[in-house]
Amino acid sequence: MPDKAKVAVFVSGKGTNMAALLYASRLTGSAYEIVLVAANDTEAEALTLAKAEGIETFALSHKGMTRSDHDAAMESAAEKAGAQYIVLAGYMRILTPEFVARWEGRMLNIHPSLLPKYPGLDTHARAIEAGDSHAGATVHLVTEELDAGQALGQAAVAIWPTDTPEKLANRVRVAEHQLYPRVLTEYVSRGNEPHWLLEQVREIALSLPQTHERESHGSPGFRVGTEKSGKFFAHFSDRHHGVPHISLLVKCSSMDELESLVEAQPHAYHKPAYYGASGWVGVILNRPGVDWETVHDWLQRSWRVVAPKSLTKLLDVADDF
Repeated sequence: MPDKAKVAVFVSGKGTNMAALLYASRLTGSAYEIVLVAANDTEAEALTLAKAEGIETFALSHKGMTRSDHDAAMESAAEKAGAQYIVLAGYMRILTPEFVARWEGRMLNIHPSLLPKYPGLDTHARAIEAGDSHAGATVHLVTEELDAGQALGQAAVAIWPTDTPEKLANRVRVAEHQLYPRVLTEYVSRGNEPHWLLEQVREIALSLPQTHERESHGSPGFRVGTEKSGKFFAHFSDRHHGVPHISLLVKCSSMDELESLVEAQPHAYHKPAYYGASGWVGVILNRPGVDWETVHDWLQRSWRVVAPKSLTKLLDVADDF
């Protein structure tokens, strides 16, 4: 079973979502563990709960500090705890753009509305006033723009005719506690899901000039050139021939390079059955810390090996500048 993702949770108050995340992390099948609960209020109730459950805590009041200095202290605590992701759970601070940029794609938040409806505050009152049939909650990626990151999951909650914002908030909170752990588990484990990995590879491969997808020996493959005479420059392999890897098969410059890569970085490369004998290397995708820029470079490099000269000349000219 893959190692669990390490998560730091940032809180400001009671931490009910933090508690839901924590207890869900201890259930069979969870893909994450909480390694830190950090707060910008030293009296936050969430800290007491975390300590009682044996979770490392960090607390630092933001009062009297610049936003960037406080962000730096919180980030440092998360990094020291080994966090790979930061999850905001009732964290009532607007983060600096620099902090957000450093954790792009690795910081999640939950918002009490069905985004893009009602970003910001007073979401329940606004939903009731608008006459909406449903309110709800959205888990989304954190971006510089408030509540505007990609939505990863939503839960809808019916609005009753007699609802007040407080009554509605109580039911939405229950939905939040179900939604957040499920979405977090799905998000941090996506790197082990072949469908998600294939989509990433497909997007990069098909962005290269004159490429198309074609199945090869029952697996997705990518070719450059015409449908009739094109040549394969990449294959997607999902644990074929008994290996545990989900990998991208691309062309090496030589067998010496292949053997060197596999020997020096066995966590990142393997010699695939059959293809390896022809100089194809397997770039392992289902592992922590995959660098998708490197995957892009491999796809482009392999594409150049088999692409017609008329196509590669344009890229060669661009590289000279």
